[in-house]
Amino acid sequence: MSTTNDARFWDRASRKYARSAIADQAGYERTLDRALGLLAPDDRVLELGCGTGTTALRLAAGVKSYLATDISPEMIAIANERYAGNPVPGLVFDTATAESVKFGPSGFNAALGFNYLHLVRDLPGTLSQIHALLAAEGLFVSKTPCIGDMNVLIKFALPVMRAIGKAPYVGVFRETELKQRISTAGFEILAMENHATKGSGFRPYIVARKR
Repeated sequence: MSTTNDARFWDRASRKYARSAIADQAGYERTLDRALGLLAPDDRVLELGCGTGTTALRLAAGVKSYLATDISPEMIAIANERYAGNPVPGLVFDTATAESVKFGPSGFNAALGFNYLHLVRDLPGTLSQIHALLAAEGLFVSKTPCIGDMNVLIKFALPVMRAIGKAPYVGVFRETELKQRISTAGFEILAMENHATKGSGFRPYIVARKR
């Protein structure tokens, strides 16, 4: 299995994903409001794992430039369809990962990764690359399902689902491990919050600053 397989999975799932409702709309709105409060009008923003562009289309109007990326070409195609009906100045969608993003010498002021880090195959490597993409004291803002803290049955079911093509690669780690990985990659964690309105959520929202 490889990132190519991951891209193919999300390509196949893209149209169904685009039609699906957000499971916790109130929690999602809280996440967006919090992110907006962290971004400035002159910021250059990178979003990783943007999916079909819902978040990018909501946030991009408040910043100077916004590059929204996803590993799936089909997801990006849908995002561009949505963009055509609701264009936002400075917003660009592109098929890319953290490792393949092209950036200038000044770097990004903020990188966003919502429901992203558990889907990367090399978590330490990806976090290091995000650190490199950011300008001095740039922010990394994430919201990540921590499968290791969830029901143990989920951890056993995931390999079976992947084997039959019903799930992509999913990393299994706990919140404590995620915090340590982010810190080790060169970030100072400024805030950790729970935006879920249904149960505990096990999806910590973390604001971290490049050291």
